Amino acid sequence: MKLVAGNSNQSLARAIAQYLEIELAQAAVRRFADQEIFVEIQENVRGEDVFVVQSTSFPANDNLMELLIIIDALRRASARRITAVLPYFGYARQDRKSLARTPISAKLVCNMITTAGADRVLTVDLHAGQIQGFFDIPTDNLFAAPVFTRDIKERYDHNHLMVVSPDVGGVVRARIIAKRIDAPLAIVDKRRERPGESEIMNIIGDVAGRACLLVDDIVDSGGTLCNAADELLKQGATLRRRLHHARGAVGWRGCPHHLLQADRAGDHRHDRGDERRADGAQHPHRPDRLADRRSGEAHGAEKSVSSLFD
Repeated sequence: MKLVAGNSNQSLARAIAQYLEIELAQAAVRRFADQEIFVEIQENVRGEDVFVVQSTSFPANDNLMELLIIIDALRRASARRITAVLPYFGYARQDRKSLARTPISAKLVCNMITTAGADRVLTVDLHAGQIQGFFDIPTDNLFAAPVFTRDIKERYDHNHLMVVSPDVGGVVRARIIAKRIDAPLAIVDKRRERPGESEIMNIIGDVAGRACLLVDDIVDSGGTLCNAADELLKQGATLRRRLHHARGAVGWRGCPHHLLQADRAGDHRHDRGDERRADGAQHPHRPDRLADRRSGEAHGAEKSVSSLFD
């Protein structure tokens, strides 16, 4: 088995390699003066089972091209099987035609990864589960809920917690967390006039006196979470927490820090652009969630991934 890391998740790739007690494969990813990407695999991978760790997070286009070129280099180096490991799958929000004459970019990205030569895809918490159907190759979608719920139970008094979904589309995601910690669920009814901007209309559920835990999977401008926190305060919420996967282009400059006091974020993020992180962010670090999947494949066991969801 070989483990190849792109530039988007170097720290996570190193943690996975350490957990598996193997070394990262020697590979060079460089750029020419015009920012054209060049990849060189610097060790023999012929006949190997290779896993490429590379998110397509910010900068999404650079990281996506890097992933595709790495996969192509491995295929031309005669790797036996190539698994693309995407802790964050970019373009997932464009999974349907939301308006006339708009693309379904998620399907396009799936086609590109398949055409580049990937044999399997392993990702975490797809924004829309149906994206698995866009791939014509086996796809495993792991969930971070067990990591978050364990962390919540260790740190917070869940007797007074209420899980809040910041929009109707995230209800299923929030309900999974609420069920695992045996907490009630509230929903923010919002209206989005244009990408990156939202207006809170109603809060569905009684949040008065509750410590509210906002659950979201992709944060862009942070406006939805900030507006939701403001409205929760107006309706009597006593404690504010935000729980999300810290994925995509995260910007918090317009968010008053007193509204959102703490942050729990999954380790799906990019290594570049640290200035975009929320102040005081904490990240439950569980490389074994990905590494266990690889270990089973490396021994040819083809084990079920269901145990990773417990």
